[in-house]
Amino acid sequence: MKILFLGDVMGRAGRAAIVERLPGLRAEWGLDFVVVNGENASSGMGLTAEHAKALLAAGADCLTLGDHAFDQKDMLSFIEQENRILRPINFAKLAPGKGARLFSDARGRKVLVAQVLGQVFMKRPFDDPFSAIDTVLKAHPLGGLAQAIIVDVHCEATSEKMAMGHWCDGRASLVVGTHTHVPTGDAQILSGGTAYLTDAGMCGDYNSVIGMEKLEPMRRFVTGMPKERFSPANGPATLSGVLVETDDRSGKALSVRMIRIGGRLQEARP
Repeated sequence: MKILFLGDVMGRAGRAAIVERLPGLRAEWGLDFVVVNGENASSGMGLTAEHAKALLAAGADCLTLGDHAFDQKDMLSFIEQENRILRPINFAKLAPGKGARLFSDARGRKVLVAQVLGQVFMKRPFDDPFSAIDTVLKAHPLGGLAQAIIVDVHCEATSEKMAMGHWCDGRASLVVGTHTHVPTGDAQILSGGTAYLTDAGMCGDYNSVIGMEKLEPMRRFVTGMPKERFSPANGPATLSGVLVETDDRSGKALSVRMIRIGGRLQEARP
């Protein structure tokens, strides 16, 4: 199975890049399943129902969210109507929606997608991510109920993401980090057969400070004082993510490679 995961969609530039490029990538690469993290797609803070529909129509099979899951208030109700959108499994217990769900690809193969929030350096105290994902993986054994399992680890700390990768090794097809908007260069297949990448990066304008127009973040770092609201940068966007091919019988990864398309962060090729 060929699986594409695209990192945090950042504002209008990121949405436009997904809409423009994803349909062609699905056809060109023969993709079977696509997951897109959309939690910053609407003005850099959360995801509206309208923007969610556009990303799904462009070819995403599943949208994951994150700590900004419900910054856009219409998502509180829309997530209950649209089962292709997932919020973190260890979010507030009474939060609407689900944090893990079993999907089917066009050939009927089952794909489990789950998202979990980290605890280190995050602004809010979330439930233990390791026990939360452990419960999900025990209920859906890889190669049994699910031909592929994708875990989106929405964390600040690289060490916590790496620990989660090893915690899930052999039990998931792909463990990929999101949240920092900075792509890492450590795509690998772990010893148990799980593809891993510390952070997928963002789908947005990299001529920015993690997707935001540069002036206001720099002002705050220099002076310690805010003056204006952050606003997403709207220059040419790069699609950043990871492409994984899995074995249908075991669910384990056969290959993994980082993806950088368009914008300022082109993928280097020999």
